[in-house]
Amino acid sequence: MTEINRKADQKTVDGPAENFTGKTTVTMLFQREEPSRVSGARVHFEPGARTAWHTHPLGQTLIVTEGVGWTQVEGGPVLEFHAGDVLLCPAKEKHWHGATPTQGMTHIAVQESENGSPVTWMEKVSDDDYLKGPGR
Repeated sequence: MTEINRKADQKTVDGPAENFTGKTTVTMLFQREEPSRVSGARVHFEPGARTAWHTHPLGQTLIVTEGVGWTQVEGGPVLEFHAGDVLLCPAKEKHWHGATPTQGMTHIAVQESENGSPVTWMEKVSDDDYLKGPGR
């Protein structure tokens, strides 16, 4: 039988300070039951907000629904993305993503868990690295 997760039942919480810089909110949209490993959440970033560095054991898909954001895989350039874009974050690659300094951004994050976890959090992205911006 098809289940419907009603908007009124979805819980929104502040993004944990140890995993985010700046103001973020996270709304858990779904967590599929085993044997599935897929979950999804809506994450809103105020201007200047971003994730800490992190990896996903099986990758992550980000569907950008509002605003403009930046992302970077460790060692690569900062890339800019916009509402309507879809980011395919590679498995096991250290990366971050978030809003630009002047514009907020919202995305739907879809990921799979491996051994019970969809993410490994690491250190925060420094202001100096973040403010380098796209292409650097």
